[in-house]
Amino acid sequence: MTDHKEILNAFIDLGAFFRAHREITETDPTEISKNEWHNKFNETILLAGHKNGWFTRENIMYAVTNWGALLTKENLENWLATYDIGKNRHKTVAIIMAGNIPLVGFHDFLAVILTGNKAVIKLSSNDKVLLPFIASFLISKCASLKEEIEFTENKLEGFDAVIATGSDNTSRYFEHYFGNKPHVIRKNRNAVAILDGQESSEQLQALGEDIFRYYGLGCRSVSKVFVPKGYNFDDFFKALYDFHPIIEQTKYANNYDYNKAVYLMSGFKILENGFLMIKEDDSYSSPIATLFYEQYDSLADLKSRLAHDREKIQCVVANDVLEDEVKFGLTQKPGLGDYADDVDTVEFLLKT
Repeated sequence: MTDHKEILNAFIDLGAFFRAHREITETDPTEISKNEWHNKFNETILLAGHKNGWFTRENIMYAVTNWGALLTKENLENWLATYDIGKNRHKTVAIIMAGNIPLVGFHDFLAVILTGNKAVIKLSSNDKVLLPFIASFLISKCASLKEEIEFTENKLEGFDAVIATGSDNTSRYFEHYFGNKPHVIRKNRNAVAILDGQESSEQLQALGEDIFRYYGLGCRSVSKVFVPKGYNFDDFFKALYDFHPIIEQTKYANNYDYNKAVYLMSGFKILENGFLMIKEDDSYSSPIATLFYEQYDSLADLKSRLAHDREKIQCVVANDVLEDEVKFGLTQKPGLGDYADDVDTVEFLLKT
């Protein structure tokens, strides 16, 4: 069995590699071709973008930068210090990954490997190249990991537990097929924001990062805002103006045009600024290029509503409203202990 410290060091090396790649990319891109791993990673990023038009270099590098900041010796040791990793029983864990944003399944992969288990991974067709590159890098640092990381396109068999991420529809399929095994099955969730009308332009601009990063495709992307009754969106639109180049992305622009046509033909009332539409709607999940909103009378009533709907919400952006709120601009920068759907995957793995 692979030594835990050796595995941990491999991920620490990966973090250093991510940070170095970011620095080289920003300061002297010509250095990339002079290093085998940096050159391979650069080619992988290009390939990922060719296979999935939503995976721009900017968005992939955003994910890489965030993981580079998290994968340090101090961060990893502090994260794992609250668990008794030694009590883990080695098992094979099937991971069915989503592909909505770059490296969306990396945290599950990290948790499975660092707790001393084997990962059998079924990748999304939308994200097939980034994680295999990372796995090859890790194996180059810790050869025994070759026996602990497997990618498959076949029917999953011979596993002891499963972590599956998908939509509300696919979750029913997952429950049917994997219900007799220990499992974590995730459904659709979205992030929301609470505004009180006193936000600074800087806060609203930061909220734009939460809305537009990854084109709003992430489960931590803000898809809806709650605003006080009679809220004026003028300052909101003004603060978001710097994000207008997003409309130059063809896939985003096509979604904008299509959804706008649907709204207009259906007689829905919308506000729009040429790259974002705002529509009053009680749903949480909004289409691409659309932000839903609801008006509230009482923060106390709104808190009760959000508590009732907590299984539909990944996180809440607010300013001194909730104990577990996320500050403006930080939804796409979760920490190692910020578990999707509030399910502690490390604890799940250790207990299974």
